[in-house]
Amino acid sequence: MRLKDMREDRDLTQTQLAQILHIRQNTYSQYENGQRGLPIEILIALARFYGTSTDYLLGLTDRFDPYPPASCL
Repeated sequence: MRLKDMREDRDLTQTQLAQILHIRQNTYSQYENGQRGLPIEILIALARFYGTSTDYLLGLTDRFDPYPPASCL
């Protein structure tokens, strides 16, 4: 996962990002270092915050651009 790189590119501390996500700093730290699984809600919030896709955050693609929104059927 690219969580640490993304956070550092924005010059944010773990504490600052945890406050944005409304979680504790040590919880965010565990997400960042892989000690705890990343809940889907947090993953989506991070993708929206950074303006990228969840696949990019998870390292499944190197394309930063987010996917276009799904159309409603």
